[in-house]
Amino acid sequence: MWGLIHKLGSPKWFYYRSAALQPWCWGVAAVLLLVGSVWGLVFAPADYQQGNSFRIIYVHVPAAFLAQSVFVAMAISGLVFMVWKIKIADMAAAAMAPLGAAMTFVALFSGAVWGVPTWGTWWIWDARLTSMLILLFLYIGVIALRGAFARRDSGARAASVLTMVGVINIPIIKYSVDWWYTLHQPASFTLTSRPAMPMEMWLPLLIMVVGFYGFFIALTLTRTRSEILRREANTRWVKALFEEVN
Repeated sequence: MWGLIHKLGSPKWFYYRSAALQPWCWGVAAVLLLVGSVWGLVFAPADYQQGNSFRIIYVHVPAAFLAQSVFVAMAISGLVFMVWKIKIADMAAAAMAPLGAAMTFVALFSGAVWGVPTWGTWWIWDARLTSMLILLFLYIGVIALRGAFARRDSGARAASVLTMVGVINIPIIKYSVDWWYTLHQPASFTLTSRPAMPMEMWLPLLIMVVGFYGFFIALTLTRTRSEILRREANTRWVKALFEEVN
């Protein structure tokens, strides 16, 4: 077990091993997103109350899931970096942050667009919406804090601490619809209970959720490998790699 952790913590080992996995992740994500979007946007039946406006769920729900999951992954990476000083964990956290911020913005924007025909407003200070907006601010804060220090390690430690503290917002987002009277409806997608929607609507949503996670894994691998090359540029193995390519 410790041998595997030691290998995973090696930037060189991670760079070479992830090279084989990366194209498969991109391929699987592309197929799932194509199938899920065509199925959901073209062939899934319209909702009996919301009509075709409900189809934005195929972007809104996967983006909201991913926005929260990425922050949890960053908090775990931050903990690993702070406790075991594993550099690759911080590189992964740095690679994930912009994607998490983008997914949070997509979830907020698509939710606002969806709110016009369903709630009659773009925005309301609802508990779920407000906690998601706080998540966007946390992402921006983590990214800004990482770049605010002259020393890379100081910025990494500050960003890790903010992420580990900010992760307390994730259960608040999840249970906000249960803890407070809120305009936002309860979860419409869950793997632990019977779907609240017909199977011909739920299956393409499941495919889109898995596709979004596949996209996240593929993009994180790509960005982390780029981060490894940037930070390890002066090491012998990276110099040898560039000489081999050129």
